[in-house]
Amino acid sequence: MVGVVSRGPVQSNPVTARLADIAAQAGVSEATVSRVLNGKPGVAAGTRESVLAALDVLGYERPVRLRQRSAGLVGLITPELDNPIFPALAQVIGQALTRQGYTPVLATQTPGGSTEDELTEMLVDRGVSGIIFVSGLHADTTADMGRYDQLRGQGVPYVLINGFSDKVRAPFVSPDDRAAMQLAVTHLTALGHTRIGLAVGPKRFVPVLRKIEGFRIGMRERLGLDEAEVEELIQHSLYTLEGGQAAASALIARGCTAVVCASDMMALGAIRAARQQGLAVPRDVSVVGFDDSPLIAFTDPPLTTIRQPVLAMGQAAVRTLLEEIGGTPAPHSEFVFLPELVVRGSTASGPGQRRRP
Repeated sequence: MVGVVSRGPVQSNPVTARLADIAAQAGVSEATVSRVLNGKPGVAAGTRESVLAALDVLGYERPVRLRQRSAGLVGLITPELDNPIFPALAQVIGQALTRQGYTPVLATQTPGGSTEDELTEMLVDRGVSGIIFVSGLHADTTADMGRYDQLRGQGVPYVLINGFSDKVRAPFVSPDDRAAMQLAVTHLTALGHTRIGLAVGPKRFVPVLRKIEGFRIGMRERLGLDEAEVEELIQHSLYTLEGGQAAASALIARGCTAVVCASDMMALGAIRAARQQGLAVPRDVSVVGFDDSPLIAFTDPPLTTIRQPVLAMGQAAVRTLLEEIGGTPAPHSEFVFLPELVVRGSTASGPGQRRRP
């Protein structure tokens, strides 16, 4: 019988103990586990997958004969990983690729480090089957999109997430930024807020332009404000905690009782800005984030935010890329996924709506 190598501590009667653990986890008999580990026939495909999954869950290495042969490398280029939404998306994409037999290669841009072009060249040199770009230069309206045509000319399929350019003949995957802002504005106006600010990143990025457009539509439809009046309520900054703090400080100074932020990190900065001015969230200022990144439900207060459909977007990107790799290119189109408003403790009734004792 082929033994299973454990990455954990050595157990007494290791083979027997491991068989029992794996059988219990998979919900099958030890004899079935033994047949799977030894590569013997007579085991249903679903049962075999359950046993292999149990190996992974319990931290045991698969015997060499059971390790899936890689169908190839797929590159994943992301911005910095300080924002939790990017690791979350990378995890979904990595898992989806692995299930299809591909090996994901994560390449991360860092300030002062490798550029997107350098990372792309490195991945191409290593013979990747395809590349997924997350929030890359394709989202920057000032960037030269010829770099993607060049990549296509090298025969490397790719999919782009978060951002759109009609100059790039490739499939795009994005959240509906316009709908997200309309959800946030509708929520806050329903609570009685009439002075709502928007804290977003630099104006050259497609997701920022779309968020502004959705914010304008929401403010016009819900409060009757014209474009000039809405422009006064928009503050550009960086997609960081410090950027959110700076933007929110400016918006609060303009009389805003609620701030919609373009990321959860910015929203945490907005909460800090309110507190530094002696204001309480949500009693004095309501704050809405964007992403619903991991652990954001456990902040103080728990953050009301717009949830990006990370799972659906990541799986769609992988499915589309594998179709391209398989020889059935997707059309030049954008797959847009609807976000969801998640109401928690950082939003409350506007100042004029509270009951007085």
